[in-house]
Amino acid sequence: MRDDEALWARIAGSPEKALILDYDGTLAPFVQDRDQAVPYPGVREIISRIMQNPGARVVFVTGRACRDLLCLLDLPLRPEIWGSHGGERLLADGTLEKPSLSPEHGQGLDSASSLAKAVGMEKKRLEQKPGCLAAHFRGLDPARAESLKQELFAAWSGTAGESGLALHEFDGGLELRVPGFDKGRAVRRIVEEAGRDAVVFYLGDDVTDEDAFAALKGKGTSVLVRKEPRPTQAEWLLKPPEELLEFLCRWNAALA
Repeated sequence: MRDDEALWARIAGSPEKALILDYDGTLAPFVQDRDQAVPYPGVREIISRIMQNPGARVVFVTGRACRDLLCLLDLPLRPEIWGSHGGERLLADGTLEKPSLSPEHGQGLDSASSLAKAVGMEKKRLEQKPGCLAAHFRGLDPARAESLKQELFAAWSGTAGESGLALHEFDGGLELRVPGFDKGRAVRRIVEEAGRDAVVFYLGDDVTDEDAFAALKGKGTSVLVRKEPRPTQAEWLLKPPEELLEFLCRWNAALA
């Protein structure tokens, strides 16, 4: 990939370019305190330079709420963000598009929060977002984390069945979501807006990014950003942070 001059020439020559980026595990390493998950050194600066080029559209797609990611990115230009696994959208002009929840989904998420606390989940390990509720186990003793995960999976499986919510696993936790809320939803919309001749890349690391990889098949290039390979639908593998930074620098150079 890094030596594919035809690829970089295609990026340079395309009138429409979209770089879609996951955050946690992709641009920023996992840390025990999620509020301290800042980008790898150099990532914020090179992304800022890419965003300053009018020929490139940079979009962040994350499981976090849009407002939470906005603070962590701390970019000089306001970015476009699809948050809560595509459930909400923050436009570059500051407009926030929020989902509307059915009474069943809202009640199911409330019930899931109570069940999580009942099995021993600390409040700080529960992340409430529009249309989603996530439980984070990273940093716990492995035996304790596995025990909590099994108890919560059993409890939330019942809630999912009753309320019509979807239960998902991710790297370090469990999450209940409104059906249809996934990163593929965001990618499909971005690709549609970009047009058929656009060059589109998506970078992600987690199993939650597989929906995005699938949505991009035949329409763009999917890249798994991960130190250790795993089964994936992505076409390429980048190891962070060195290869990630190299890729972003090449992308920026192609724009110039």
